[in-house]
Amino acid sequence: MKKLHIFILKSYLGPLVMTFFISLFILVMQILWRYVDDLVGKGLEVSVLIELLFYASLQVIPMALPLAILLASLMAFGNLGENYELTALKSAGISLQRIMAPLIIFSVIISFGAFKFSNNVLPVANLKFTSLMWSVRQSRPEFDIKEKIFYDGLENFSIKIDHKSKNGEMLYDIMIYDHRNEMAGNSNVTIADSGKLQFTEDNKYLKLTLFDGVQYNEEADDGRKRNKNNYQFREDHFKQQVAMIPLQGMEFNRMDESNFSSYGKMKNLEQISHDTDSLLEIRQKHIAKLKPQMEKSYFIQRKTENNRIGQKNDSIASTPEPQIETYEAVNVDSVFDSFGAEKKVMILSNAIRRSRDAKTKIDDQLNSMGRVNYHIVRHKIEWHRKFTLSIACLIFFFIGAPLGAIIRKGGLGMPVVISVVFFIIYYIIDTFGYNVSKKEVWPPHFGIWLSSVVLFPIGVFLTYKAATDSAILNSDAYLIFFQKLFKKFKRNKKK
Repeated sequence: MKKLHIFILKSYLGPLVMTFFISLFILVMQILWRYVDDLVGKGLEVSVLIELLFYASLQVIPMALPLAILLASLMAFGNLGENYELTALKSAGISLQRIMAPLIIFSVIISFGAFKFSNNVLPVANLKFTSLMWSVRQSRPEFDIKEKIFYDGLENFSIKIDHKSKNGEMLYDIMIYDHRNEMAGNSNVTIADSGKLQFTEDNKYLKLTLFDGVQYNEEADDGRKRNKNNYQFREDHFKQQVAMIPLQGMEFNRMDESNFSSYGKMKNLEQISHDTDSLLEIRQKHIAKLKPQMEKSYFIQRKTENNRIGQKNDSIASTPEPQIETYEAVNVDSVFDSFGAEKKVMILSNAIRRSRDAKTKIDDQLNSMGRVNYHIVRHKIEWHRKFTLSIACLIFFFIGAPLGAIIRKGGLGMPVVISVVFFIIYYIIDTFGYNVSKKEVWPPHFGIWLSSVVLFPIGVFLTYKAATDSAILNSDAYLIFFQKLFKKFKRNKKK
């Protein structure tokens, strides 16, 4: 490999690694901020939090990698232009395309790796993160009783205290509501002067030793509304009483990952294609069931011996095979008026019942088909998103590299501003395309590729301008242009 190629690669790899981890850190912090309410106060182990952060990091790579490539290419070529290294290379007869050649090959390799990551690693990361986050959400908060506030974290119990000791073991002015009696939820109340809070060794029970208190118990005889004749009241005073309260659901339990494996985000291309074909077959079965129900009429029935709706035309009936049966037009209103009141009510009731039954069957089929269509669209969206990451990496390189060569500004100043602007444009367009595809307003292939279609011409335009040494983003060129225009206008005014 030529020394020039090694020099260009070194100039690019340093900013790429730095910007990638900076982007990754910012995006992971954004995820943590989004789920902070689900994580705080759960008493999770450090290993669980590290595992959650690891899968969250893998999830945001499709956003961090294109941004890092855009920013790194801008910084690399901006530094080359600012230090006049790019000018020296061009003066030596080396074109911009030749300078960019090693980075183009490197970007193609990154794009191929990004596709492999999206197809093989990202589905697993999505599955692990979703199941783990769901498990965290289902776990109950840590046992932490606040002063002068009812604590409802224990199943079937509500506890309120006035204040507690600094170490949290001694509680004072305690009130406990026992809701285990479904017929009378607030019938069992315990009030104590103080109490000692402890946990059993297996952390399955809360041991609460109460001192100097009274327990009020109102027991209903049945589920009917209580009155003075059908309930019993009991009042017990105690010096010391030990209450063992079960701590069900306080521990962290992992959900089974198979519960989330049916979603498109958790599958690779092969699985998505196979499951999409299966869903299409299911939809065809629903259509086959729905079509006869839609075509079936509940108002016109076939001619039978006991139910005729018209008079048969004898002349047509005598024609040779195939016989075509025709009926004279019948005024439905006149036939209906010929019946008595009871018969009319029966006919109308029967018609309403049949219409409701038909509507219910059709609605059930439409709802089932709607659910199938929902999964088909999601699978198609995820199929196309497997390729958008690799294409976005290439597009952002062909935007950042020529743009850096044009503006000739390195560092983290101007490149960061321009990168953020382009990335926001990309993110807005990509989010818009995803939403309209998800809502079936646009086809999935159009909505998902919309951002790439919009930014690709920009990359081509900037590459062409950089290769032709255009001063499109040179402020001095615009300043000179307006100065010449002003002088020309001034001369014309003197004449």
